[in-house]
Amino acid sequence: MALTTAAQSRTSFDLKSASLPVVAVVLKTTDAAQFAADLAERVADAPGFFDNDPVLIDLAAVREAEAPIDFAAIVAELRSRSTLPVAVRGGSPAQMDAARAAGLAAAPDAPPARAEAPAAPVQEVVREVIREVEVEVVREVPMPGPGTVVVDKPLRSGQQVYARGADLVVMAVVSFGAEVIADGNIHVYAPLRGRAIAGARGNTEARIFSTCLEPQLVSIAGIYRTTETELPADVRGKPAQVRLDGEKLIIEALK
Repeated sequence: MALTTAAQSRTSFDLKSASLPVVAVVLKTTDAAQFAADLAERVADAPGFFDNDPVLIDLAAVREAEAPIDFAAIVAELRSRSTLPVAVRGGSPAQMDAARAAGLAAAPDAPPARAEAPAAPVQEVVREVIREVEVEVVREVPMPGPGTVVVDKPLRSGQQVYARGADLVVMAVVSFGAEVIADGNIHVYAPLRGRAIAGARGNTEARIFSTCLEPQLVSIAGIYRTTETELPADVRGKPAQVRLDGEKLIIEALK
């Protein structure tokens, strides 16, 4: 009987390797209060941005900082924003010790950037870039498979639509005070008068398209522009797109 019980206990579970998708938060300051203020400002543009997502805190940018980091305060702030801080990486030995004391696991450092390959035909270079992007997406901010959320009714003030892990297509007006958010691209085949936030989880390749661009706010990967800066006459109220060039929003007419 003892042998039978032992055999059963050995088969009551399996051990398998698994990959856990996480959101990487790259810390750029050791000031926990400043971090909290900046995080509050970021998520204010996208309520519901986080959905109990596991978070990895990347310390590479502050590794050489002399000031200590209040990990308890940072972890508490992240948890208050519906995230689950689980690990830390890239810090100095002292920073990693402090992070572990706050209950965070030590994760492997990010792999170093690969040296550029020798000159090659354009097609070969493009294929290599695609492979690199796929690796980074899986490691840092995993995106679900391609998908599209379609909304065919007008969005009134106070209404919000979030296409998590997908593009968003709106077939009717987005009124002043309404908000459309997508992890991918946003297409509005009607007047866009509210707020449009594309690339909400850091996709810098996302774009915003509208057949009539007159928004309160447009944002891609956290870089935004409001109506405090009036749109040029050649795009205001006309078919146009919004894209990122580095850290600058480009708004241009659709031809």
